[in-house]
Amino acid sequence: MDNPYEIFVPLAHRTGIQPEHTTWEWESQPIHVARRRTGAPVRAIVAHGIGAHSGALWPLAAALAGADIAAIDLPKTPLYDDWLRLLEAFITAENDGRPLILIGASMGGLLCAEAASRTGLVAHVIATCLLDPSDGPTRRALFRFSPLSRLIQGPLRKREVTLNKVTNFNNISRSPALSMLCASDPKGGARKIPLGFLASYFQHKPKIGPVQITLTHPEHDDWTPPDLSIRTLKRIPTPSNVVMLKDCGHFPIEEPGFSTLISTINAQIARLSE
Repeated sequence: MDNPYEIFVPLAHRTGIQPEHTTWEWESQPIHVARRRTGAPVRAIVAHGIGAHSGALWPLAAALAGADIAAIDLPKTPLYDDWLRLLEAFITAENDGRPLILIGASMGGLLCAEAASRTGLVAHVIATCLLDPSDGPTRRALFRFSPLSRLIQGPLRKREVTLNKVTNFNNISRSPALSMLCASDPKGGARKIPLGFLASYFQHKPKIGPVQITLTHPEHDDWTPPDLSIRTLKRIPTPSNVVMLKDCGHFPIEEPGFSTLISTINAQIARLSE
């Protein structure tokens, strides 16, 4: 088993499918994209959160049926808005007329919702969380401290900090072994990020217009409790749906919630394939 995250996926959903590793260029920077291309009638783009990467989410993506998959790696950048601009550019560049679903995990949930709203090229967004960085309780849930906004302009903006030093990775999963893997992963919790990125994230005020959203929130999320996401969802002017993932923690790998997540996404894929 090449992917260390796959062992945590329920056995019935382990596919062993390996991605096609590709590179897409954005502003002269090579961006890694893990893909599964089958010529399906629907496409899906998977976006990770701050403590993950495409490899961590690939076992989930591989378990989906009926869609071409692109799981993008969001690079280390000085500003959070760079992630949003990158995702918008990727959505636009990949547009080929087929219906598109965005799947956002953790911080990637709101990122997908806002990118979908800005581009107008997305048929549906499925998010495990909708974390509004301007919301005080969300900040306190995510980070051990809140960087000051002045770090963006100040001399410390380029100073890097290891993510697991500012984020409580003990709460990322109900599985201690998975939490440890996430915290020690050099592409995840052991990754260094600029302080300016965190400061700019806290300054960001999302603007989301009408977009179809399904919130698939883990029921037992000790990192970002469901009420944080539901409060954000209520502020978005669009029809939406909430599906709770029973017995799942923030990184949703427990049953029966994992199967609920897969079936919810597959149902949207099937609907858009008609």
